[in-house]
Amino acid sequence: MRYFSLFILLVLSALRTSAQPAPLLPWSDIPSPKYEVRAMWLTVIMGLDWPKTTDQEAQRRHLIQILDKLRDAGINTVLIQARVRATTIYPSKLEPWEGGFSGRPGVAPAYDPLKFCIDECHKRGMECHAWVVTLPVGDWNKIGAQQLRKKRSILLKRIGSDTFMNPEKPETATYLADICREIVHNYDVDGIHLDYIRYPEQEKIKVSRAKGRENITNIVRAIHNAVKQEKPWVKLSCAPIGKHDDLTRYRAGGWNARTAVCQDAQEWLRLGLMDQLYPMMYFQGNNFYPFAIDWKEKSYGRTVSSGLGIYFLDPREGTWTLDMVERQMYVARQLGLGHCYFRSQFFTDNVKGVYDFAKRFDATPALVPPMTWEGKPAPSAPTTISLQGNNLSWSGAEDNSGAPYLLYNVYASADYPVDITKAENLMATRLTTTSMLVPQASVNYAVTSMNRYGQESPAIQLLLNAGPEYSAQLIAKSDGKAIVLPKKESTLDADFVIVEDMKGAAIGIYPYSETLDIRHLPDGMYQLRSLGRKGRTHRIGFFAKKSPGLLIK
Repeated sequence: MRYFSLFILLVLSALRTSAQPAPLLPWSDIPSPKYEVRAMWLTVIMGLDWPKTTDQEAQRRHLIQILDKLRDAGINTVLIQARVRATTIYPSKLEPWEGGFSGRPGVAPAYDPLKFCIDECHKRGMECHAWVVTLPVGDWNKIGAQQLRKKRSILLKRIGSDTFMNPEKPETATYLADICREIVHNYDVDGIHLDYIRYPEQEKIKVSRAKGRENITNIVRAIHNAVKQEKPWVKLSCAPIGKHDDLTRYRAGGWNARTAVCQDAQEWLRLGLMDQLYPMMYFQGNNFYPFAIDWKEKSYGRTVSSGLGIYFLDPREGTWTLDMVERQMYVARQLGLGHCYFRSQFFTDNVKGVYDFAKRFDATPALVPPMTWEGKPAPSAPTTISLQGNNLSWSGAEDNSGAPYLLYNVYASADYPVDITKAENLMATRLTTTSMLVPQASVNYAVTSMNRYGQESPAIQLLLNAGPEYSAQLIAKSDGKAIVLPKKESTLDADFVIVEDMKGAAIGIYPYSETLDIRHLPDGMYQLRSLGRKGRTHRIGFFAKKSPGLLIK
């Protein structure tokens, strides 16, 4: 890993010294992964992203437009600001309503914005995480701080005109855990996303850094326990400062997560208190790339996505050019990091072409990486699949993870069997139904089931378009004990055949002859490959063994 890091740094150094900065590789040369977080921060405070009006029907239409654009650009995770400044976008027993929806703070709109956003995200195959602003509770005289002062004044401290929850009070952890528990209990969220889970930078920390980190970690632990006790499949994440701490060769410039504000995010990953991180990496050059490598190397098998400061593309906010963002995205992908944009309006407004680039960069769909660390079993594959007209349907999958329902992913390809390891074959993700309308096209389909932990089953395959080459390769004769192999052409350099299961795992290697004994094979579908003297293989056919005889598909 150290050599890999050094290699990346050397390449980046060369890029930075070139007269015309260029991406690490052309976007088409970096494989688009099947698993990658592609996220968006959707800001509610002051209506920055949403809502833009107090007309509640217009609010719903606008959110649908936003989510449609995000889906079309490959976004698979939406972080919606649910707790703003001790105010909420959902009916809470603990805190008052955020005023942007009804037009009056503390007054409920005629609908539930959080539920509406969750439902609309799920319709589009996207995860929806409730973004919870933790310690800041806003202006001392605004409704959030006012009402919290009346109920829990001991938890608050004033810094200038702003109000913060005191991280040194044990009751703060309990209160914030109750907020998150309320959301998880009442809503079908896919995650809880914590913001400002750190000491306020507006004041000097009076305790030791070790004690400060302990105080913040205690809050994280309380929230983690509350969330996982309710629904263990709900992801817990946070948005730490973009530089975790000083590195050996690169200083953080006094502004980092662990030392400056006692935000020990990498330790939270190591302890299993966080499932994901979205570090706010709103920097360039040596303030981005070495720290991106550090986040990856200290991810402990969990998911990290680089927060991209695309707001700096707006001339009113900064002087970034699009190629700066592009280069960060190339490097993040090569490191195995996801990406998260701050924030939605700059993205959907296509500032300096960022939306157009994202659509190209993420043209191939991606699934959110599975929570393998939870140790849950993958569900079983569907047992039936059929196509009637344009309606593809399936059934029979079973789940033992304890989550309430299964999701389904649909793949399509001209090849058979459809390769579900290839992201480009993904056609639809996270479906909650067992059917979908598909184009009348000469392709083959595969469907997998997926539990709420992201664990995916094997695929059930539907062969619709064999094609002339495949048809000629079908093994067409058997007595139930052996199959007749295709005649070996003179141009075929093959002395052996490999029997593989439909995932491509080799079952055995046998001499290439007229027949192949299959009595030792369990019932199932298999593929055959020839094996040449130079180790080259070619697929030559498929067969399915079904006792007491053989069924050719």
